[in-house]
Amino acid sequence: MSPLSLTHRDTVAGPVLLVAGELDFVHAAELRRQVEGLVLHAGQCLVLDLSGVEFCDSTGITALLAARQHALAAEAEVVLAAVPAHLERILTIVGLVRVFTLRATAEDT
Repeated sequence: MSPLSLTHRDTVAGPVLLVAGELDFVHAAELRRQVEGLVLHAGQCLVLDLSGVEFCDSTGITALLAARQHALAAEAEVVLAAVPAHLERILTIVGLVRVFTLRATAEDT
């Protein structure tokens, strides 16, 4: 497993954040800081591309929920893209597939 890597790019629809590595207790605060630093406008879409996430624990799930709250506070939406099967299983078990919009790729938003 590798430490968390975050890569940000802007699109017309809103920011895309590529998340790769371990989204766990040690690294989740880094994702929260990065998301909180993003300026979102009403109607935009924050895309979290999770294709590179190797591991996610409950702290990582909490960071994803914090990203959702940040987007909602700006009257924007959040989409989880390219969610790995292991993470989608966790999101399904805890009922968060009903809370988040999931897309096959970041380009599908």
